[in-house]
Parts: sequence; C-alpha cells; structure tokens
Amino acid sequence: MKAAVLEEFTKPLNVTDVPDPTLTDDGAIIEVKACGICRSDWHGWKGEWTGFLAPLPMIGGHEMSGIVKEVGKNVKKVKVGDRVIVPFTCGDGTCQACLEGDSNVCEHQTMPGFTYNGGFAEYAHVPTADFNLIPLPDEVDFSQASGMGCRFMTAYHGVLSVGDVRPGDWVSVYGAGGVGLSAIQIATAAGANVIAVDIAQDKLDFAKKMGAVHTVNSMETDPVEAIKDYTHGGADVSVDALGINATLLASLNSTKRKGRAVQIGMTPMGKDGDIPIAVNDIIANEVAYLGSFGMPRAEFPALLNQVATGKLRPGDLVTAETNLSGIVDVYHDMDTFKVNGVTVITDFTK
Repeated sequence: MKAAVLEEFTKPLNVTDVPDPTLTDDGAIIEVKACGICRSDWHGWKGEWTGFLAPLPMIGGHEMSGIVKEVGKNVKKVKVGDRVIVPFTCGDGTCQACLEGDSNVCEHQTMPGFTYNGGFAEYAHVPTADFNLIPLPDEVDFSQASGMGCRFMTAYHGVLSVGDVRPGDWVSVYGAGGVGLSAIQIATAAGANVIAVDIAQDKLDFAKKMGAVHTVNSMETDPVEAIKDYTHGGADVSVDALGINATLLASLNSTKRKGRAVQIGMTPMGKDGDIPIAVNDIIANEVAYLGSFGMPRAEFPALLNQVATGKLRPGDLVTAETNLSGIVDVYHDMDTFKVNGVTVITDFTK
C-alpha cells in the first residue's frame, strides 16, 4: 500500500510503498477514505511529543474515516463494508475508565498515528475494533467525517461535557485554528455567545462565519480587557484551543469569577510545556481550570446525530483537500500559523 512515512523529525515524509497492515484477532483493517491533517500531527512531526510517539519510522494520521475491509476472528459487531470513523483516543473497553464511559482517558489508551500506524496510508489497522470503530451515518461523507476528526470531536467534548456551556453563556475561544473554529461552531449551536481571539484577521473572519459574535485581534488589542468589556466582567467559559504560554494565560485570565477555563490545546512535552499560572487568583475567584482530552466513544452517537441532521457542520471547516505528498506542505504552513480551516487527505495514490 502507499503511505507517507515519518522517518526523521522535521524532514519531508517518505511517500512510498509499504506492507499492508497485519490483522489481529480483535482488530479490523479499514480502507482509509479521508484523513485530516491536524496540528497534533505537526507536533509529532516536530518531535515534540516523543513521550508517547511510537519509534520511527511510523505512519501518522489520527483523523481518519473509511470502509472496513477485514475483521479479526473475535470481532462480532463490526462488519466488512461498514462505514466507520475512528476516535483519536482509543480505549481497551475493559478498564474502569472505559466501563464508566470515559474511554478518552483509558488506562491503556492507544492513538492512531501516535502509538500505532495511522491514516496517512491507504489502509490502517484499528485494535479492539468492536469498541473503537464508530458507525458513520450515510448522511455524513468521509471528508466531512475526517473534518470532524480529532479537532471537532475534541472541541465537542471540551465545550459541552467539560465546559458545560449553556444557552446565553459568554464563551471566549483563543485560537481560530481547527479546534478553535470547531469550538466556536459547537458553542454557537448550543446557544452561547462566542468571542474569538487570534492574531490573524483571515482566521477571525472565518470565525465570524462559524458564529462568533465578536472577534479580537490580539496583535492589536489586549484580549483579556476586550473580553471583560464585551461580557461586563469575564467569560462564563474560556477555551484555550492552542496551548502556548500567551493563549493559556490569557484564556485563564478572561474568565469571570466562578467561571470555567477549559484547556484543550496541548503544550510541548517536558519542561518546554510547563507554564506557570497564578494559583492564588484561581483560588480567590473560584475559577475552575479544566483539562479536556479527546472525546469518549460514548459521546459519538449524539455528535454524529447532530452532524447527520445538519445541526452541526464540520464540513464547513474543510477548506482544502490534498494527497499524501501534500502533508509536509501543510506542516510548513503550520510552522507559521498560516493554515486556515482544515485540510483533508482524500487522494492516497501519491
């Protein structure tokens, strides 16, 4: 099969022929029809997340959807020919977290494109297929499904389950990339009033299309002061969708007293990812600082139902399609935050 192989950090991926994946008894092999290119993939390519990245060479890609081609002998629910989407965070289905519906924090978590070969290839193997493969409604095409990939599903969990966003809430979103735009659309659909913050005007213009009622260019305006002014005191919920020092701290400082700051954007691993925060301010204002990671499989039916009926539109975030050879070009654009929207691989032949 053809695949884009990461052989050396920050170097061009090797688009080449590699052996087809090996089927396990509890796994399934899918023909990948679409796979998003995410900033998390970029972090892996940069070598920043070596703490859980499988040894090189490996195949990235964790926002994949496709058609089941083979199933292991122990697989009972998933059938050949099924249209499926793969969670970014896969569970074992048996640990306490999975049994309680929290598979995104599984004790033995695996991640396509990070802990095992992912969707930057014609075919991919998914372990524990009965638990980890989610049926994809006929109304949702593969490009749209991969557009919801890790970014949309992560934002869905962070905004609704962790952030508990409610109608009428003020929500500030820092970073109008894939996760941020997803959060804006989801929070808007939930009835919230969203303020988008970014340094690029084209991204802020896109955020308006996703439903933001106000935008703040943080190169020109202090976003914390602007948000407090718009909301008369601070956001009910503030989301950091990027994970750098400036956005993390500004998002935390943008919440009102007893507000909720949701941290979705991940920082680099190790000391480079350690960011000091004003703990006493969190205590004195009873601000809830909440981490949010991926999305448990238990939340997929509600999300997919909303996408199938058009209540949510992850396809609106897809601004470009490419092939395997185009991945590294997207990575280079991510180096300078030039990517606007979501790019999806739909051609796996070159």
